[in-house]
Amino acid sequence: MASGMPALLSQGPKNLSLGERAAYIATGLSLAAAAAKPRPNPLLNVIALAAGSYLAWTGAQGRCPVKRLLVDDRRQATPPEA
Repeated sequence: MASGMPALLSQGPKNLSLGERAAYIATGLSLAAAAAKPRPNPLLNVIALAAGSYLAWTGAQGRCPVKRLLVDDRRQATPPEA
């Protein structure tokens, strides 16, 4: 692969359920659609488009790196029951 970014985003097992994936995609697409409206500050359009695209892509892939970090941290923080 020429770029390390796609490999970075697609690492690890899928960790989103079907409902979570649908919510990510729906939220991402609606946020990206909201970015199409003209605003006084074009930076808001760019940020909304980028965030919406990321959410939709994460939902389509089924892998959320933020959730993976949070769940792994919780598993390491809880001591195993004897």
